Amino acid sequence: MSRRIAAGALLAALSLLAGCATLRTLNANRADVPLVYSGTRLDWYAIHGGCCPLDHFGAEPPRHPALDLPGSVLLDTLFLPFTLAAELGVALNVSGGL
Repeated sequence: MSRRIAAGALLAALSLLAGCATLRTLNANRADVPLVYSGTRLDWYAIHGGCCPLDHFGAEPPRHPALDLPGSVLLDTLFLPFTLAAELGVALNVSGGL
């Protein structure tokens, strides 16, 4: 029984990532949008009925921003060193892959 609950919780968490505001804002591909805690800011903006999130953040908020908020806070905190470096214009010269 506990495996079913764990699998259900994992599936629910993965389905919420599809609407993750952090990933949406970091993939916005615009230079004039904020990067530091951008997903958290977008969720907060949407929860409080902000106008025109696409203009302010370069992305639409998820359908349920209140549910997305804890995950966005977590991801924004994990990405904080990289987003701070990007905001400050520091080139990290990091490449991915094996």
